[in-house]
Amino acid sequence: MTPKSNSNPDQPELPMDATRKQPASTKSVGLKTSKTKPASADGNSGAHIVTEETPAVAHRPFAPAKIELPLHRRVDKSFLEYASYVIRDRAIPNLEDGLKPVQRRILWTLHRSDDGRFVKVANIVGDCMKYHPHGDASIGDALVVLANKRYLIEGQGNFGNVFTGDPAAAPRYIECRLTQLAREELFNDEITQFVPSYDGRNREPVLLPSKLPLTLMLGAEGIAVGLSCRILPHNFPELLEAQIAILKKAPFKCLPDFPTGGQMDARDYQDGKGSVKVRAKIKEKDESTVVIKELPPGTTTESLTASIEDAVAKGKLKVKSINDFTSESVEIEIKAPAGVSAQQLMDALFAFTNCEVTINSRITVIKDNRPVELTVSEVLRENTEQLVRLLRQELELKQQKLEQELHFRTLERIFIEERIYKDIEKCKTNEAVVAAVFEGFKPFKRQLLRELADADVERLLQVRIRRISLFDIAQHREEMAKTKAELAETQKHLKNVVKFAIGHLEALLEKYGPQYPRLTTKSSRHEEVDVKAVAFKAFKVAYDRESGYVGYKVNGDEFKTECTKFDKVLLVFKDGTYKVTELPEKLFVGPELFFCGLPDRECVFTCAYTDRKASYLKRFTFGGTILNKAYLCIPDKSRILYFASHTPKMLYVRYKPMPHQKIHQQTCDPAKIEVKSPKTRGRILSIKDISSVTPEPTRGWDPEAATTEIVFA
Repeated sequence: MTPKSNSNPDQPELPMDATRKQPASTKSVGLKTSKTKPASADGNSGAHIVTEETPAVAHRPFAPAKIELPLHRRVDKSFLEYASYVIRDRAIPNLEDGLKPVQRRILWTLHRSDDGRFVKVANIVGDCMKYHPHGDASIGDALVVLANKRYLIEGQGNFGNVFTGDPAAAPRYIECRLTQLAREELFNDEITQFVPSYDGRNREPVLLPSKLPLTLMLGAEGIAVGLSCRILPHNFPELLEAQIAILKKAPFKCLPDFPTGGQMDARDYQDGKGSVKVRAKIKEKDESTVVIKELPPGTTTESLTASIEDAVAKGKLKVKSINDFTSESVEIEIKAPAGVSAQQLMDALFAFTNCEVTINSRITVIKDNRPVELTVSEVLRENTEQLVRLLRQELELKQQKLEQELHFRTLERIFIEERIYKDIEKCKTNEAVVAAVFEGFKPFKRQLLRELADADVERLLQVRIRRISLFDIAQHREEMAKTKAELAETQKHLKNVVKFAIGHLEALLEKYGPQYPRLTTKSSRHEEVDVKAVAFKAFKVAYDRESGYVGYKVNGDEFKTECTKFDKVLLVFKDGTYKVTELPEKLFVGPELFFCGLPDRECVFTCAYTDRKASYLKRFTFGGTILNKAYLCIPDKSRILYFASHTPKMLYVRYKPMPHQKIHQQTCDPAKIEVKSPKTRGRILSIKDISSVTPEPTRGWDPEAATTEIVFA
């Protein structure tokens, strides 16, 4: 519903009025101020311009005036009102009571109909629509969320399941009522400010006089125009302890606590302006089975299982089976495949699934009708100041009531004991009756707490004869003593409200602390999981020379290599070109591929190649490369004779037959060559034409022929 125009002066001013456009000032730097005179009597029809002194920069050309049509003004004004309404009355909670308007209206509706018994949620939704102009669906959803947070609303029936994500039953089937905590700490109609509802037929509270730090207890998420908030829920007893520390001027620290549990790393929380990492609680059942017992916030068993299945489909991890046995508590059993330990599976779950999530915190609240961004400490200090202020107001109100009660009890005693009521029997008019009562109390002025008023006389005249005849002076004195003691105690608390507030918080902590234990385990830090190290080798890269394709979806027999999703692939071609590429699904490289494998900066490669003049042998490491960039590991117009990703014990060199050639075959030890870069030329192997270089004797190798070892110069 779009808010009405703010033309009524009784309505509160919108919070964003500081952004409204102001008329241009003639005192701006660089502007020329001019005065225009009307046409003179000499017949000049044009206006005469008189220019005042201006700075030198005034000679710059004027910017064209902005044309502002009524439609422009209407759009600007309506957008500003809409933005202000969404920020203040829809999406962002108020700092004082920690509630959004729909939550406040739900609680107020429950308070008005509260008799201690459960009420149909459908009835509450219907009554709340008298205050909330946005329909029943938003009210019902907000009520279910509040009930699942346990603090303020007690539900009966199916309110959904925060673990599985199952929705709540229809409002006509479930019931709710206020918790005792909400009854005691949220409402006090005598100090609550009210405004008319949206249709003017009812009154609703501007804010609830909450004595609880609801902003941090409940947490909140909201997206408004131009800003958003994400307030993480905190543990209620810990918030009370922090408030006690604030009143005692002691240090304190508060960390989030989530209803789904989990293990939290809050190193980067920074008092509410950072983020937290939360992990699922996973236990090792046996050597190949793990069980998830608690969930990270924002996930359900269904979404967590879906993230695991997605990671399996993408090859990031391997799982034999997933069984969800969740009912009242979380229990997801995951079995690892053969060859994978439970610890390896746990690390992979944290690395590739929603078993570990990072949650950012941004505490944006409405304070003094404007959105502000605060820290946890600032919010708690504001709530604590409000607690002291509300307790003082309640004590002052109680003091007034006790003084009024004491005053009337004194009047009643004198009125009955001194038989002043006898003086009014002869009076004929109401004025005479009142005058007789005033006259009868004149001798007892010193016993009264204050002057006798017309309202006091009216109340005395309403005392029934039955009460006068049954008046017990002993019981009256006892009641007076109790009232005086209570008044003295109230006045004592008023003299030191801070001490009274500490006692109030300690009483709350003692009563409700055991009901709300911490669910999320605090951890100093999580062990960082190396994503690449825990990734499963779920892909098998192969090369099919006939088709010329390489990849993990290629059925080939050469260069079979098991890879993870994060691995890169090194491709070396016959002409000495090499490059590193992402893990290919099916990449065409042609029939000239000489090597395919995983790049390793520490791996020493052995290469024999030939050009037109001689043949060479070298050992090298590839080192760093740019992805998909082509490099050369041998000189241009050369040809590789042998290439391996290791250093063989011996190489067998065979020469092409030539006239008058005495040596037809030789061996060499590659380990005698130093390791250098791919660009190195290498050592001369031979100036003869080489037929083959192999790590083992091949067919055609003559074991009886003379064989010598090549000596590198």
